[in-house]
Amino acid sequence: MPIRVLIADDQQLVRSGFRMMLEAEGDIEVVGEAADGQEAVSMARKLEPDLALIDLRMPRMDGIEATTQITADGPSSRTRVLVVTTFDADEYVYAALRAGASGFMLKDAPPEELAAAVRVVAAGDALLAPSVTRRLIEEFARMQPRVEPGDIASLTDRELEVLKLVARGLSNGEIATELVIGETTVKTHVGNVLMKLELRDRAQAVVAAYEAGVVRPGHQA
Repeated sequence: MPIRVLIADDQQLVRSGFRMMLEAEGDIEVVGEAADGQEAVSMARKLEPDLALIDLRMPRMDGIEATTQITADGPSSRTRVLVVTTFDADEYVYAALRAGASGFMLKDAPPEELAAAVRVVAAGDALLAPSVTRRLIEEFARMQPRVEPGDIASLTDRELEVLKLVARGLSNGEIATELVIGETTVKTHVGNVLMKLELRDRAQAVVAAYEAGVVRPGHQA
């Protein structure tokens, strides 16, 4: 089955460009286009796409609120959100991750990166480039936390180690090498962390780790 995508951006040319790039891929189908946040939420509920590609700056309702509503059911939400940003100009990316976005990409990304990002997020993974993530977190991690340190107490020592490495942007394979354990075991630990902290994916785990003080901006875990 193709990955069903909803595109939400207030610029017609951007929507058309994204549609053209994505529909050139045999495994991706664009099922709708929305010109603002309210329309994006409405279409997401009606069409139930696998993924919503959402701009942060839109009229009537911005991308953050649209993301919040689309992912309101938490881990059980059918539609995942991939935020599209100019990054340097968007101070809202951190808030979008807190709102439930599974990742973000740059608007000027080449076609192959756009398609790859869609596949990664639709598959249930988070799209977070470590260098970009670190910069974002360092800039915005001082916001009021949602995950309290006490919530972390439910994690085992090994799960806590894994969470710290996730927060550093390491992949499952890299974590397995770091801890000298199997990659399947890492996946199990990551799943347990997400379940215990009631988080949607790795993107939310990165945010939670910083909010709870498990890792600090400017310091390695």
